[in-house]
Amino acid sequence: MAEKTGVQSVERIFQLIEQLAAHPTGVSLQKLAGETGLAKSTVHRLLASLVGLGYVAQNDENGHYRLTLKMFELSSGIVDSMDIMGVAKAHLERLSQRTGEAVHLVIRDGRDIVYIYKTESGPMRMSSRVGLRSPLYCTGVGKAILATLPGDELEDIWTHSNVQKLTDRTITDLEELRSQLVEVHANGYAIDDEENEVGVRCVAVAIPGADGRAESAFSISGLAPYMTPERIRRIATLALDARTDILADLGLR
Repeated sequence: MAEKTGVQSVERIFQLIEQLAAHPTGVSLQKLAGETGLAKSTVHRLLASLVGLGYVAQNDENGHYRLTLKMFELSSGIVDSMDIMGVAKAHLERLSQRTGEAVHLVIRDGRDIVYIYKTESGPMRMSSRVGLRSPLYCTGVGKAILATLPGDELEDIWTHSNVQKLTDRTITDLEELRSQLVEVHANGYAIDDEENEVGVRCVAVAIPGADGRAESAFSISGLAPYMTPERIRRIATLALDARTDILADLGLR
């Protein structure tokens, strides 16, 4: 019984942490209880433990709770150990300066991608952030990665994803996605044509490993009116050159 109670407490703590992550500026105890479905007394007790450990802070003025940078320190240690981050960073910064757009680096995590690096050079600022999680099927970086995977794995990812229209342009048909991935494979890059966020177009390139499968990718994102077909082609050429340089530094072709 004690073991079962302990597991339940751990599950509740992580449920609470995930909900706190969705409110970076802070959230009230009452709202956390409502969103998690836990009793206010339970949420208060778990929050007190997290505050005591330094993972959560409480605002003295409004009583709201938020995650602290201690949580980021844990995850950043994992990210820093990845070869791809250390190798790609300088190339992606240069790519951002050459295009004047936001450049993102992501890694695959199951059926999703997680943003692990972002750099911007232009005056416009994207709403994306490091740590953001998005589905593979509706993002440029996700499609770039999917194009490197075998068909049965693609189908498994699709079947177990919560496929829904995030915008009017989101692909929600597997056969349509397969057709687009054939183009991605042929061209070497993927395009997110306002499929994940209205008003934003992206050019994305996968970074394959020695076996040809990709677990990471990067994208160049810009406001849709400025990402014309001609400019997308120019940016794609720069992105493919950057990938060549990244793979060379990784010791891959």
